[in-house]
Amino acid sequence: MSILRELKQTRPFTSATAEAAVSLMRTADLVRRSVAAEVEPHGITLQQYNVLRILRGAGKEGLPTLEIAERMIEQTPGITRLIDRLESKELVLRERCPTDRRQVFCRITADGLALLKALERPIRVAEEEALAALSPNQLEQLVKLLDRTRNGLRAALDARRGNTTQEATQ
Repeated sequence: MSILRELKQTRPFTSATAEAAVSLMRTADLVRRSVAAEVEPHGITLQQYNVLRILRGAGKEGLPTLEIAERMIEQTPGITRLIDRLESKELVLRERCPTDRRQVFCRITADGLALLKALERPIRVAEEEALAALSPNQLEQLVKLLDRTRNGLRAALDARRGNTTQEATQ
């Protein structure tokens, strides 16, 4: 089904770019909801799940809070609150850095690791269902196109920020 029909839109999009952007956002939302349906019955949100995966990947050393925020799939200003909730569920531990008291390191607990283990299969199934209509070659193409899109957008946003900064100093 086309995005026009799915959204019950009677007029065409103003451009192919507008249609692609809306289609991308709609698809991302559907994938997000599918994965969230597997995570939320375990008492955590998709963002909290993302934090746990980041911390699992960090290993025993853990990561500073701001580093976690930078690695998030969805950027969030409320990283401290996210970690507060995970800590209250005993899925994450926080410790002040002994050499720099301003820095807080976060580590995943055994319970956090167990939760991720329990979610591995259901998440894999949800991801596979989300992209089942694509062949392995199409999946590879999709990843390359999405990488290209993100990299181009990042460059445009950086240039815009540079222009804004430059304009403000003139």
